[in-house]
Amino acid sequence: MAFIAPSFAQDARSLAGDMVGQWELSTAGRDKTCVITLKGDTAPQGMKLDVDKGCAEALPFTKGIAAWSIKGLDIVRLQDTSGQSVIDVTEVESGIFEGQRPNEGIYLLQNLAAARALSKSTDQLIGDWAMVRDSGKTVCGLTLTNTETTADNFAVFLKPRCDPLVANFAPKQWRIERGELLLQSAKGEIWRFEADDNSQWRRIPESADPLILTRQ
Repeated sequence: MAFIAPSFAQDARSLAGDMVGQWELSTAGRDKTCVITLKGDTAPQGMKLDVDKGCAEALPFTKGIAAWSIKGLDIVRLQDTSGQSVIDVTEVESGIFEGQRPNEGIYLLQNLAAARALSKSTDQLIGDWAMVRDSGKTVCGLTLTNTETTADNFAVFLKPRCDPLVANFAPKQWRIERGELLLQSAKGEIWRFEADDNSQWRRIPESADPLILTRQ
């Protein structure tokens, strides 16, 4: 036990140091966001933070956040004045933390600069794309637009003569979420694509005959 405690403390201090800075707290779809600045100065029950003025309107529960702390090895706690959790988040990807509030759903905490860079990357995807099989056969053409349908979702239009598989899916909107490109139908069905490179996205989970989006 004498060798475990120092390692635990070191890991916790390392995470605390990495967390100091500006972060975006948002719903899973990033339709509601707010900025929280985590500081290294100590506060009662934890460390200091600043919550932007717009947070209370976007995410009402943030009104109760008064400080932050590290719990265990990998839990970042946003807490109230008594040290009780308002929301606990854990890292699910590099720089992206996820937590859940009962009866409300999933929330994300991610580095503000990275979150804004992701939003900017959405602009770079606007335009004409082809959906092709791994063999190179084109099965559909589509256009990703910047016409907002709902918050963080944009209209997508299929071109004529699409393969029945795509035509029956009939995507109506698209968005970027956690680094993935999502196509969503009017029924709420979602196809997910993961970037291979700057001009190609591959549908996941991958099948024996995968679908690939390529820039036109």
